[in-house]
Amino acid sequence: MNDFDLVVIGGGAAGEKGAVQAAFFGKKVALIEKEPVLGGAMVNTGTLPSKTLRETALYLSGFRQRGLHGVNMALGRAAQVDEFLYRLDRVVASEHERMNANLKKHGVTVFHGAASFVDPHTLQVGEQRVSGRHILIATGSRPHRPSGFPFEHPHVYDSDEIVRVHSLPSTMAVVGGGVIGCEYACLFAALGTKVTVIDSKPTVLGFLDTEVVGWLLERMRGLGIEFRLEAQVAQCEPSTGNVRLCLDRGEPLEVDLALICAGRSANTDALGLAHAGITPGKRGVIEVDARFRTQVPHIAAVGDVIGFPSLASTSMEQARVAVVDFFDLKYKTRVAPLFPYGIYTIPEVSMCGETEESLQKSGVAYVKGVANLGENARGLMIGETGHLKLLYRREDMKLLGVHCVAEGATELIHIGLTAMLAGAGADLFIEACFNYPTLSEAYKYATYDALGRRSRS
Repeated sequence: MNDFDLVVIGGGAAGEKGAVQAAFFGKKVALIEKEPVLGGAMVNTGTLPSKTLRETALYLSGFRQRGLHGVNMALGRAAQVDEFLYRLDRVVASEHERMNANLKKHGVTVFHGAASFVDPHTLQVGEQRVSGRHILIATGSRPHRPSGFPFEHPHVYDSDEIVRVHSLPSTMAVVGGGVIGCEYACLFAALGTKVTVIDSKPTVLGFLDTEVVGWLLERMRGLGIEFRLEAQVAQCEPSTGNVRLCLDRGEPLEVDLALICAGRSANTDALGLAHAGITPGKRGVIEVDARFRTQVPHIAAVGDVIGFPSLASTSMEQARVAVVDFFDLKYKTRVAPLFPYGIYTIPEVSMCGETEESLQKSGVAYVKGVANLGENARGLMIGETGHLKLLYRREDMKLLGVHCVAEGATELIHIGLTAMLAGAGADLFIEACFNYPTLSEAYKYATYDALGRRSRS
């Protein structure tokens, strides 16, 4: 009764897509989820909650409308926590319903309970044993909790807990200037919280193009966010009403709430991987090959458990590819070599392909073109002041990199992504006719700028 062609461990973004992909092609599939509800971090504590809270913060604060129409659209009173979380609860509940319906529609058998390997083909789930010809590990990750921070204290949070914040703080410290830290810093700053970001590095989001980081930092500082860079927390001292952070340089910082964003750890420690013949690496990460197979050929791993890039978008694609490879389905044979990063700060940041620094390092001659969205007709209407930056290979003006800092950047990036996947260059945007007024036409004007720079040098 419990023998399957494919057993998927984990009911998050990757798990659902992998299970449905196999079931669509007629395979007998089981999905095991340790929590009472599906969705994993994507739905319950991470991607969807954080982005929903961001939209709620922008709405409740009247942020997008400030100063545009001569009317103060901000709330005349502080938003209450139940108002802040209302939309989140609706979105999460709807996604639970969608996932359950999708798995049911495709005939996937769902088991709820913690799974652990008995042998390379068999898993113990509560009182039941489930076996699979192939097994897909998609158990996701959780926030890494460094020592020295008392997470049991009501004013010290990790990034999973912050989506259920007990009150909106007046002051807040975000320890860690990565993607998650910067996203939450912007979210709370938009609601009026005085936010300080602490990071040991000389800048935040160091994987981004340096000029893009500069544009973002300017906007974040405009939100009132302060930065303590090249500084580490030497001691965290919570009291009844606040948290005191002693740094290795500079003055101590006292805040109402401390959010610790120190990366994530793979959820593999309770899987009994040794019984399957798999040895995880640092922070529980599982090593895989180009087809996402582990050292045990009939077991694959995808998503956060294999590390970089740890994006919901890439995790779903990895799962589909792994399942297609398991059953030789001749369908989706690879994850596209280019994928976009989406960072939901205020404003959003998105990028795809090369940065100026990576091109300089590899010795590729390039030319950049920049469009200022504050000079774009649609940008003027909505108060957008961001930038679109395109990087072309100088020799033949082939598009190599796209970078955007603006509200809607995570949507705008897909135009450049598609062009790059098609191997297109400057001619595409020069010849294309874009709707007017739209932010999208910035691609044409960034390209004009690049052509002008090329002709002048």
